[in-house]
Formats: sequence, C-alpha cells, structure tokens
Amino acid sequence: MPNLEPNYDARYSPRLTNEDLAPTRHQTWSWYNIFSFWMSDVHSMGGYVVAASFFALGLASWQVLLCLLLGICIVQLCANLVAKPSQMAGVPYAVICRQAFGVFGANIPAVIRGLIAFAWYGIQTYLAANALMLVILKFWPALTPLTNGHFLGLSHLGWLCFGIMWVLQALVFWHGMSAIKRFIDIAGPAVYVAMMALAGWILWQTGFDGISFTLASKQLTAGEQTWQMITATALVVSYFSGPLLNFGDFSRYGKSMQEIRRGNRWGLPFNFLLFSIVTVVIVSGTQSLFGKMITDPIETVSHVGNSLAMAIGLLTMITATIGINIVANFVSPAFDFSNCSPQKISFRTGGMIAAVGSVLLTPWNLFQSPELIHYTLDVLGAFIGPLFGILLTDFYLIKRGNVFVDDLFTDSPNGRYWYKNGFNPKAIAALVPSVAVGLIISFIPALHEVANFSWFIGAFLGAGCYRFLARHEREGVSSTSFTAQRVAAKE
Repeated sequence: MPNLEPNYDARYSPRLTNEDLAPTRHQTWSWYNIFSFWMSDVHSMGGYVVAASFFALGLASWQVLLCLLLGICIVQLCANLVAKPSQMAGVPYAVICRQAFGVFGANIPAVIRGLIAFAWYGIQTYLAANALMLVILKFWPALTPLTNGHFLGLSHLGWLCFGIMWVLQALVFWHGMSAIKRFIDIAGPAVYVAMMALAGWILWQTGFDGISFTLASKQLTAGEQTWQMITATALVVSYFSGPLLNFGDFSRYGKSMQEIRRGNRWGLPFNFLLFSIVTVVIVSGTQSLFGKMITDPIETVSHVGNSLAMAIGLLTMITATIGINIVANFVSPAFDFSNCSPQKISFRTGGMIAAVGSVLLTPWNLFQSPELIHYTLDVLGAFIGPLFGILLTDFYLIKRGNVFVDDLFTDSPNGRYWYKNGFNPKAIAALVPSVAVGLIISFIPALHEVANFSWFIGAFLGAGCYRFLARHEREGVSSTSFTAQRVAAKE
C-alpha cells in the first residue's frame, strides 16, 4: 500500500507549508552528490571563461593559481556556513530565511533570488542553444537558410534550438530532485572527460612547448599585480555568489555536515584548481594553434577538424550547461516562488514560472550587450551580498545556531519568527541601505573597480547593520537538543 501520510506535521500552517517546503524525510545525499553539485556548477561555459580570463590579467601563473585557490577557499568556507542551518532543519533556503526575515518577510529574499535566477536561466539556455545550433549546422548545412530570418532578435533556427534546450531542461526538472541528483552525478564528470580529451588534442597539436601559463603580454608593477590579484580573488567569490546563497536548497538533503564539508572540499578547491589548469592548457594552446587566445569553449571545440569529435564536445558542453542551469537557476526559483504561496505554487510550478519568464525576457538581447551584462553582475552582487550577510549573522550570532523547526511553519503571533505581522523590520532595515550602497557603487562609473567587490561590501554592510539592530535579541544556547526538535518535527 502506498504511504499517503503527508510529509509534514498537520499542525503546520498551510500558508507556509507544502510537501516540497516541509522538512525532508530523506537526507540521503553523500559527499559525492555534493561534489557532483559543485562539478556541475564549475564545469560550465561561464566557469571556463572566468578561469581562462584570469590568465590574461598580466599575472604570473603562480599568482593566478593562488588567486583562484584563495577565492575558491572563501567560497568553500561560506558554503559550509550557509549549509548548516538548512541541513539541520532539512528545509530549503527560502524557508530558513524565515528565521531572519519573519515567516512572511522571507518572501523578500526568496523573490530577489528567484528573479536573479530568472535572467540567468534564460542566458544559460541561450548559450546551450548556440552550441546545439553549431552541431546541427555541422551535420545538416542545408538548414543554414533558417539562420537568416529573425523574430524578436533570434533566428528561426535559434528559436528551434532554444526550444529544444528549454524542453530538455524542463523534462529533467519535472522528474524532481531525485532525477536532478542523478543528472548532476553524470553531467560534471562528463565535462571532465571532454575537457581532458580537448586538452590532450591541443597538446598533441602543439606539444608542451606551445603551452604557456602566462597568457598576457602586458607588464604590471608590483602595486598593479597586487590589485589584480585581489580583484581576481573577489571575482571568483562573486561568480559563485548565486548558487552559494541558495546552497541550502541542496544541503538540506545531506546525510550530515561531515558529508557536506567533504563534498565541498573536493568539489571546490581541488576540483576548481584542476579545472583551471586544464582550461589554461586549452586556452594557451589555442593561441599557439590559431594565433589568437580563444576563451569561448564553443568556438574552441568548433575548430576541431573531426566532425564526430566536435559534436561530442559540443554536446558535452550542452550537458554541462543544463547541469548548472538546473542547479543554479531552476531549483532555486522553484522553492523561492513556492514559498510565496505554498498551496497554489508547487515546486514544479515555481520552476516553470522561472522557465516561462526566462523566455519572455528574450535573454539573447540581454546577452548581446556587454555593458548590460556587467551591470547585471554588479547588481546581482549588490543584492546577494547583503542577503548572505544577514542570513548568517542571524543564525550564528543572533540565534546562536538554534533552529526551531515548528516555528518556521507557524503563522501564529506567538511563533518565534512572527516578529511584526510575520515580518522582521530589523532585517528589512538592514537590507535596504546595504543594497542601496551596492547599487550606487555599481552605477557610478568612477567606482567601476570598486564594483567588483559589491558582494563583499554588501555582505559586510548587511551583517554589520543587522548585528547592530538586533543586538538585544541575541539568544542563549538552547538546552533543548536540536535532534529532538527534528524528530518532533518529522513525527
């Protein structure tokens, strides 16, 4: 007989609860699943371009690798911190935000993260569609005329490829988190195979003499080198700030914090450094082979003479992009939008809202403007940094590491996270000025270089403001064991 028992306590408010938001009963993810999560996040076209671009800053190879390692270690530390409350409570990012922002105020950080994913989901889908178009034209050149006509800025073949990628991602997502886990377990390693094969082909063509770990011709002073190293380190953290913020959506399934820390250790410093070295071998080889440095992996693969090898390489890149898109830009808005109206918006519905919204944004038009992309990255950091700072300050410094699961799903004025009509005015008061400062920095040309640090500035401002405003609410260490609370929440 199937188990018809609901996945949550019947006393939980329906305004705050559904099967997807309730504490999970199945914390089965091992360190390898977390490792695969980060592999899917790192092994993308965006990750490739970021890693390759650092070797063109005018720094020596050891300096670039040091920046990459330092930046990714900061990401690892932050990932461990943000993972803990969600793993303890078994709830996603949107629900754990109720601790700091109130049971209804949590919709503010949830919607902000969901809308950010909106745009990036469309852009990543567009990048994957471009790769698919190259494969199609390589094998069926007769379809070239379909690239001439345009509708809303995209060719007819472009619309076809975008539609195919849109549907493929939706199919994986529609089968739920178990299917997503299986997919990312395959997607990340598959890219390594393709990347290693491409690096091997480059080495075979150029020899070791054709590979240089310093890809820039410009010379920098000691002061300029130091600034470039600091900037590169900050950019690594900013690049991962999106999936880092909602890492709780995945850590909630972890067997234990020990497993999550192990997965983060292998998936971030070790994995990212190896990926960066393989990337620079490929990028450096393109300079020797083609007379120019190619940082676009799609363009690099398209230069491979063998049609079958090219197709396999591009399809692998497509798989990687699907992986990061589902991880970073599908799962997050699914939980975030579901949090706004749990009984009307399920996990699947929330994800499809993001998918449909990504088409309406016509992301190919956004991507064609480098200036707009630059502002998008800065604005993303301006919003995500303060949210990150407030969330961690509340959990570690104000709540002292306590999570009262039942209160996360209670809309009674007596609930711990009710605050004022379900909103915490102090968290909102800390968020608004912190975001405002980040936006001002982003849109003032004279502060262009400082904008690269918008995530750090926002995180410290958000944390500092909230710590000051909520200083009188600091809790003592609870005498009630959290394990008992979790068991009570599941029974």
